Amino acid sequence: MNNADETYYSIALSRMVGFNQQMALQLYQELGSSKAVYDHRNDIGDVVPDATPRLREAMKNWGDALHRAAAEMEFVTKNNIRVLTLGDADYPQRLCECPDAPLLLYYKGSADLNQRYVLNIVGTRHCTTYGQDLIRRFITDLRMLCPQVLIVSGLAYGIDVCAHSNALEQGFETVGVLAHGLDQIYPYAHRDIAAKMLSQGGLLTEYMSQTEALPNNFRQRNRIVAGISDATILVESAIKGGGLITCRIAQEYGRDVFAFPGAVGMPFSEGCNKMIRNNTAALITSANDFLENMGWQTLKQQPEAVERQLFPDLTPQEQQVVSLLQQTNDLQLNILSVKTNIPIGQLTALLFQLEMKGVVKPLAGGTYHLLA
Repeated sequence: MNNADETYYSIALSRMVGFNQQMALQLYQELGSSKAVYDHRNDIGDVVPDATPRLREAMKNWGDALHRAAAEMEFVTKNNIRVLTLGDADYPQRLCECPDAPLLLYYKGSADLNQRYVLNIVGTRHCTTYGQDLIRRFITDLRMLCPQVLIVSGLAYGIDVCAHSNALEQGFETVGVLAHGLDQIYPYAHRDIAAKMLSQGGLLTEYMSQTEALPNNFRQRNRIVAGISDATILVESAIKGGGLITCRIAQEYGRDVFAFPGAVGMPFSEGCNKMIRNNTAALITSANDFLENMGWQTLKQQPEAVERQLFPDLTPQEQQVVSLLQQTNDLQLNILSVKTNIPIGQLTALLFQLEMKGVVKPLAGGTYHLLA
């Protein structure tokens, strides 16, 4: 069986009516592949003894599901969308550990969903200036301390889009988990930032095209945000909200949950303060707090770069690049090219040589960091 076949039958299985997605996942796990589920459609009771009469009957009718799967295969191929099934190496492995992992995911982007460090930042759609400042400072400091982190959120108004936009500005890769198909962007106002994320992160969903952003889909989406991440950070939240749902799911998955405190009595601080008070979220006030709690390795903890005096033979152009990074560290390749007036092709070769000498380190988003 090739990957295309498994993808085809996985899409069809996810569309089967007569049972829920949890049952589809159970059938997949029992038989080892979606194709195997299809092959046993007429004798499912023999391989799954506790199959209900309703399930046995539903399994016999794959016609509509296969027709829809064929159309979806055309759509994803035309739009360069990857379909990640549970057996794929690129499927988020953290999510595989969750009991209600999606049978498949639709992904468009450039980020590795299995990066060493993954965190999500969530909260209210009614983000205040206080929340915006917290996110800006946190992500800026995180960039200086631990630059190789994938930042996940839900592309919603407020905290979500603020986290995505600041991640992009700081050179982080960032992934938005959607509550609808990849044939649309909701909210529509975020289409420009979503386009930027495709080359510096990506868009991820369990929903096929033509799926609308229904209320229940957002609650389902939150489990992916939680499950794909090592940790959840709640920035601002009222006493009820989607961010709190993500935190609860993360706790159920055994993941770390953190919250920034807010002013007493402020509506969008109540959720954070309650979680901290009830010890359901650890209090943090900075990126350093977060990294210490997680035990993530920072740049300062990484092996020291080879002393530059060991390389007295830097060429004039290499020294030009180093001098610029000494003034303003963590610059993207195109900015380095403009400021040094060195063509990108030639500059890429120079940066590679500097990397081999232990002078610079490439970061996410085509950014270069001057070591030590």
